[in-house]
Amino acid sequence: MSTTTVGADIGVATGPAGGMGPLEQKYMQYENYRNVAGTSDKLTRTHWHIATANGAGWGFDGMDGVIFALISPLIIKEFAVSIPDYRSGLQIALGFSVLGLYFWPWLSDRFGRRTLLALNIALFSLLMPVVALSPTFAWFVAARCAVGFALSGEWALGSMLVAETWPARLRGRIISTTRATWCLGASFAGAITGIVATDWGWRVAVIVPGVIALLAIYVRATCPESPYWVRAQDRKRRISETLTRGGKLSTDDQAWYNKADGFSLAQVFARENWGPLAVAVFVACCSTAIFGTVGGWMPLYLQTEKHFSTFEYSMFYVGWGISGFFGLCVAGWLADNIGRRLGFIVTLIEGAIFITLWIYTDSHLLLWTFGMLWSFGFLGFWGPSTTLTAEVFPTRMRGTSNGVVWAIAYAVGFILFPFFTVYLQQTTGSFQLSFLCIPILMVAMAMGVLLMVPEHSGKELNAIAT
Repeated sequence: MSTTTVGADIGVATGPAGGMGPLEQKYMQYENYRNVAGTSDKLTRTHWHIATANGAGWGFDGMDGVIFALISPLIIKEFAVSIPDYRSGLQIALGFSVLGLYFWPWLSDRFGRRTLLALNIALFSLLMPVVALSPTFAWFVAARCAVGFALSGEWALGSMLVAETWPARLRGRIISTTRATWCLGASFAGAITGIVATDWGWRVAVIVPGVIALLAIYVRATCPESPYWVRAQDRKRRISETLTRGGKLSTDDQAWYNKADGFSLAQVFARENWGPLAVAVFVACCSTAIFGTVGGWMPLYLQTEKHFSTFEYSMFYVGWGISGFFGLCVAGWLADNIGRRLGFIVTLIEGAIFITLWIYTDSHLLLWTFGMLWSFGFLGFWGPSTTLTAEVFPTRMRGTSNGVVWAIAYAVGFILFPFFTVYLQQTTGSFQLSFLCIPILMVAMAMGVLLMVPEHSGKELNAIAT
């Protein structure tokens, strides 16, 4: 009877003779994997390559979400649909995004992170022209469903790979900074809509991001695999071989294997996981509910109630996104230097104050001024938000758990909450009350973060959850 000791997820999976597992031996042949597989805090070009790839994905997600919001007045006009009908089509499309939010991370726990990152962007690039060819509103919704399903894995996959390869001391700021490229994508979507859609129509405008996305496929395909995921697979295999030989496992290895080998969706909801799951779901649901009204209805609100032209509200998005980019970068610095919770609270309160002032003014100068100010905190809090959900779960279930969390959040914030948003608009004849719900939710989220969210700044992933 032999005994084996298996290292932790971040450590090397060892057998009786020591050494690394066969899967890691295979990956260690490649320089990009070696650059992120050690315990050194030294940054290499591979770290920056991963960050660039994640940033590119978030940038295209920003272009995707914002360009569809910006062309919504044009879609409503061309297909002659009412606001409730448009909302229903949007909710159907977002329902498919919910499926993708679970499906892609679930695959990543079984087949790794890197290949799926490239596949997400490739599908997005191929499907955007299908949207542009929509002859009817039903076709448009169906094509939008496919695009949403393809790209929704970005919400979990990119942040996980960054979290599993970058040093713990920098995790918060790099996830926030790469997440900030969503804002640059949003700005670029504003420029595309303002320049392209106004002259050539919305169909040409939606093709542009798909063409540009082709550039990101190579960048993502050349990322290394996550060492956490590789070592978890080697650990599982070595324990399985030991059991087959009739060997003994340590108590820790036996407990780990019982969870990893028989992993199912039910384990995400197991009692031992209730704490991190509750925190992650709270943060994610607040994030999507807060963003849902802005993401879906701000262009229409600016056009119909603040009297912005298509060109002006498109240019507004350019500045709004750039301001949000800096907000996310600052939020990431705050998360690593003064803590996750304080970084959350500062950005949430700042955004809540200035969006309230923005709602109550009709001056275009003040709409621009307050708009740039509230986007700083409103978009900035997404840095701590995605950092927290990427780090609170153990490696063996990080992908699936993230998928479940963001799928729930999508359903709550982007599918269910719009019923309330449009109900208020239809009842009052204005989006003002709907938008006033945003600062209320932001303050409520800040209170919840203060009371519920644990502090993980500077901790290794296995010190947070195993």
